[in-house]
Amino acid sequence: MNKLVLFIALLVSSVASYAQVNTEQVLRVGQNALYFEDYMLSIQYFNRVILSKPYLAQPYFFRAIAKLNLEDYIGAEQDATKAIELNPYLTDAWEVRGVARQNLGHNTEAISDYEHALQLVPRNRQLLFNKALAQQDCGELAAADSTFNDLLRYYPGFDSGYLGRARLRLEQADTVAAIADIDKTMNINKNAVNAYIMRADIAISRESDFASATADMDEAIRLQPRLAGLYVNRAYLRYKNDDFFGAMADFDYAIELDPLNEAAIFNRALLEMETAANDKALVDLDRLIQLDPSNTRAYYNRSIVNHAKGRHAEAAADITKVIEDVPELPDPYFMRSEFLYAKGDMRSAERDYNKGIALSKKVQSMSGEFDSGSIAPTGTDDSGTSRRNNNDGVPEGASPAHAPEASAEAARRFATLLTVANNAEIHEEYNNTAIRGKVQDRNIHIEPESWMELAYYSPVNELRATTYYIKEVDDINASRMLRFIIRVTPSVPSLDSESSARHFESIEYYNSYLATHKPRAIDYIGRALDFITIHDYTSAIRDIDRAIELTPDLAVAHMLRAQAAFHNFQLEDGQIPDNLPAGDALTLNTMRRKALDDVLSDLSAAIELSPNMAEAWYNKAVAHLQVDDFTSALAALNRAIELKPEMGEAWYNRGYVYLRLGNNRLGIADLSRAGQLGILPAYNLIKRISN
Repeated sequence: MNKLVLFIALLVSSVASYAQVNTEQVLRVGQNALYFEDYMLSIQYFNRVILSKPYLAQPYFFRAIAKLNLEDYIGAEQDATKAIELNPYLTDAWEVRGVARQNLGHNTEAISDYEHALQLVPRNRQLLFNKALAQQDCGELAAADSTFNDLLRYYPGFDSGYLGRARLRLEQADTVAAIADIDKTMNINKNAVNAYIMRADIAISRESDFASATADMDEAIRLQPRLAGLYVNRAYLRYKNDDFFGAMADFDYAIELDPLNEAAIFNRALLEMETAANDKALVDLDRLIQLDPSNTRAYYNRSIVNHAKGRHAEAAADITKVIEDVPELPDPYFMRSEFLYAKGDMRSAERDYNKGIALSKKVQSMSGEFDSGSIAPTGTDDSGTSRRNNNDGVPEGASPAHAPEASAEAARRFATLLTVANNAEIHEEYNNTAIRGKVQDRNIHIEPESWMELAYYSPVNELRATTYYIKEVDDINASRMLRFIIRVTPSVPSLDSESSARHFESIEYYNSYLATHKPRAIDYIGRALDFITIHDYTSAIRDIDRAIELTPDLAVAHMLRAQAAFHNFQLEDGQIPDNLPAGDALTLNTMRRKALDDVLSDLSAAIELSPNMAEAWYNKAVAHLQVDDFTSALAALNRAIELKPEMGEAWYNRGYVYLRLGNNRLGIADLSRAGQLGILPAYNLIKRISN
């Protein structure tokens, strides 16, 4: 008896020791992944350690670092807070939380974290630097100045410290001292790209020495050749130096690097207008308005291009957008008067003319709210002749009532080359600052996560599980009545020709079997899954109909029919032609709604038969999102998350819904949880929303 007790005690001790070693190993592997900047993968390892030993501070701390690198600042703050609660002497956790809070704009709280950490490690360079930046950002300029002075006294060779203080000097309007700090930075580090950018930006803002500023920007581009904003600003400088073709080349390359760069697109449109390339300008201005329907500058300039091309109604519609945005400015009224006059609407033209005259009397009291500049609105007539402003600011060929000061004000607001102001942002410092592995920077198309599939295949994904558990599916697999195992998966991999051939053969097998045996629902389910695998959704629906006729209470059958109908709907929806007559479009919309209603009906039937099937609730939300029914989608996602909180796709979609409903706070929180659960696009969307 004593030997048995001893054996059990040794066995328990051995298991406990193995669990300890295993946890340490998983934590170490996670740290390795973090070191190699595989942030998404490292989070999954830290998740496992936290699940096993939630009382350890380290996995929360390391997960906070990973989230910080993924720019999930809310998630990083939460994990760092948990690490601090578990171990308040973990200095780096205070630092990580300070950096996260600083990026969230919570500078006062960040300063408190840095000060707490400095009590543990006085004179730490990164902590002092970050504290100074946070002090400046919350308006404590004198305190920031003192902190920078302490920092540079302790570390006189710290180039970023001088650059940070230069930024402070600029805010204090001491340009001379700022340039001195920038020069000091360059003496220490000839490759300090932000120093060149900042010095060039000073020249841009002071409208001085564009040649030397261009040289600084050349050097910055040499050091950072893939940053689109640098090309935008160099193009501005080249334009100021009368290098028109160089400016255009820079705008072209900026757009090649960043096709969504609105400053580059807008500036290129202005240069195209100046050279009478109105068709090209129109393409760029259309693109701008597509990217941002509230872009007043784009509407203003497109009105000029449309008028020059004889499209007076379109020109009037565009300038009306400007008037709605800045109703106190007289010049757009004069412009609309001209456009309306050209299209023959004399009464409306006269009304706008009189309105412009009345507002012109107040123009001297108007204050500007956009960057000043030099390029005035231009256009061309149909012959291709450029219509530039004359010397007193009155556009040639325009209404004689144009007040010179009004035209200058409109040009200053809406037809000035834009520069990019944040190229030389000084960022907080932390040990993990490399770019590789930052999935939030990948150009991912933002859309909801799609259908939770019943399929014969699931992809391999080291970040997260690619199969989910549904009891009814597991029961079918356990019966071994199908030729392949059913998986519940958020995505289905593409099949090679050999795999596809197996399912054509399987369909032939079922054809023969069903022709010679008494039909069973499971056989129709099996063949339907083969049809779904080869994307023949119509045949799949026909088989599932037969299965449901034979066994109406089979929840999996309703789930599967909804899936086939949903994919069939997506295929048919993608084949709807554009510009349908109104009656046809109405009929198609009715058909679309009916198709989705059928999908939702089957999902409701599956839920009625199996109320805890989280995947059915999730799929209901996906269906509702097809018609932007966010309220219904939100209710379904709430239930899916309640039933299966580990379903990252549900968190992601709920975050997406919250964002569409305008609730960024809840949206980002859900996206953070989705990213933690391995949904890669979550961090990309967090970054887009946060910027």
